[in-house]
Order: sequence, then C-alpha cells, then structure tokens
Amino acid sequence: MKIVEIPTAGYERVAEAVDPAAGLHAFIAVHSTVLGPAVGGIRMWPYASREAALTDALRLAEGMTWKSAVAETGLGGGKAVIIGDSKTKKTPELFVAMGRFVQDFQGRYVPAEDVGTTTGDLENVAKSTKWVSGLPRDKGGSGNPSPFTARGVFLGIQACAADVFGTQDLQGRTVAIQGLGSVGFALARHLHEAGAKLIVADLDAARLAEAAAEFGAVVEDVKRIHAAACDVFAPCALGAVINDQTLPELRCRIVAGAANNQLHELRHGEALRQRKIVYAPDFVINAGGIINVGQEFAPGGYQEAVATKKVANIFRAVKETLALAKALEIPTSEAALRLAKSKLAAGLVK
Repeated sequence: MKIVEIPTAGYERVAEAVDPAAGLHAFIAVHSTVLGPAVGGIRMWPYASREAALTDALRLAEGMTWKSAVAETGLGGGKAVIIGDSKTKKTPELFVAMGRFVQDFQGRYVPAEDVGTTTGDLENVAKSTKWVSGLPRDKGGSGNPSPFTARGVFLGIQACAADVFGTQDLQGRTVAIQGLGSVGFALARHLHEAGAKLIVADLDAARLAEAAAEFGAVVEDVKRIHAAACDVFAPCALGAVINDQTLPELRCRIVAGAANNQLHELRHGEALRQRKIVYAPDFVINAGGIINVGQEFAPGGYQEAVATKKVANIFRAVKETLALAKALEIPTSEAALRLAKSKLAAGLVK
C-alpha cells in the first residue's frame, strides 16, 4: 500500500492510499480533533475522478466537525471515501486494506459506516485496525446508525413545522423524500406513521415499489423530486442538491433531510432565506447517527437508552438554530456554523 500525504490548509491531516492488489483507492481527511477523535463514516462511491473523491472527503470531514460540535458528542470531524461501485467492487480484501490505511492514523480517525458501506464491511476493516466504531451490537459496537439518523431528521422536520406552521403535527403534510436508502426509508416510515403524505424518488425501483405499497407514497422522477409541490423537501441522497438550477424550482416551505452538504455553496443558504424557505442545516438535523456512535466512547460504554435520549435533543438544536437565524437576520446555515464554531472554540480553552 502506498500512502501519500496531501497538505491541506485548515485540515489536520489528509492522505491518499492506493493498494492495487486489494483494489483500494481511498482518501482519509481529518478536519479537527479538538473535541475528540475524528469519527466519520467510510463512503464508497463511483466518483468520476480522483479530484471529485478528494473534494467530497474534505467537505464531509469538515461537516462532521460542525455536526459533532453542535451535537456535543465529544468527537472531532473526519471522513473517508473509497473510489468504487459498492454494488460490484466490494471485497473483504478491499476493506481489510482500508483498515491498514485507518491504522496509519493511530486513532486520530475512527471510521463508521456511510453511503455504500455496512457494519459487515466494518468487521473486515476491524481485522487490520482496532480503531473502528459502529460495529454490530454482538461485536461490542453500537450497530447500524441509520435508525438514529432517521429519527433525528424526523424530529428536526417537526421542529421546522412548528416554526413555519405553528404546530409540529405533520398530519396531512406532504413530504417529498429524495433517496430511499436505509435512512430515507426509515424516515418515510416515521412520516407515514405521523400521518404525512409522501412523494418519493430513488434509483432503486424495488425500494420505490415498497414505499408505494407500504406508505401509499407517490413516485416521482429522481431528477424532478426537488420541484414537487410539497410542504417539506427532504434530501436524503447525495449532497449539493440545493444549487443554482434546483433552487428556483423549489415548491416547498421547508428543506429538511438527511443528506450531507445539501447546499452546493454557502450562498444558497441566503438564497433560501430570501425565498422564505426554512432550511434545517444538514449537520444539525442529521446528527442522530454520530450521536449514537459517539456513545461508544462514553464512560461505561454504549447504552442505547442514552443514545436515544440524546438524539431527541435534535428537536431543540434545530429550534435553537432557527431562532438564532431569525434574531440575527442571517441564513440558518450561517447560524448553525456560528453555533458549531462557538462550541469548538469553547473546546479549545477547556
């Protein structure tokens, strides 16, 4: 395995690993360990280029710093990405090699699962490093974080609804969900049980059929779901979905979903504010997964009841962010960054 350092301003360490024998080409980015070890998922995706993969790793790692700071997990921010199609390129050897790459960080970066990876993949990572989180419960970890992420996003949507409509009751509200992965589908179930009407889009026809049958969801094209007439648009796939092309087409009152880095650029937060669309900043609303994983580092080890209770605080965190944005007349995205940076600064002087 060849590991090459990539000096990057504002990041503690960024490195690239290539292991042709294992089929591994990956990046690990550690943004900050001020508040604790940089915990973040390993994402596997068929990136169009090396540069696209590196950019995603950097954006996601920074987002993890802010996410953990706002959620007060006691963790830092980092991320890993593997270039490759998770449906066709996965092998145990690839993830064992990834574990060797993780080991080189000596605990400064601790992986979890993310898009394209599973707890089973993490078990293979753990064969070559002790620095792993989110392993299955029977292996001593906190297990699949997706249900906790979905629960937190649901609570965040309720907080936004209370702000916009004067009630957190979602009965009869229409929510358009972009992406029915493990988080998106679990979110759909929460919303359906709360009486919401669903519009869904995904590349997986089987998932769409399941959502239509189980939740009575209306199926929309993945390229047009953002433009659906709805109360809430919930991006739950990849990032940068709020951009110059999609923003003028939005027909919602709220943008609140599980995807990371939903704004293509920070200025799009102000553009949403100008259109009077309430945006729940992604790293505030989707922190449920890292809150759950973070409990592995608590004294006494992981306790699901404690994790569940902490995830419930996402409702308050979203309301706090919206209130600060209103008070200062700034985008919610900027308000969330201010909150995160203030907590990070407080960690510097402890």
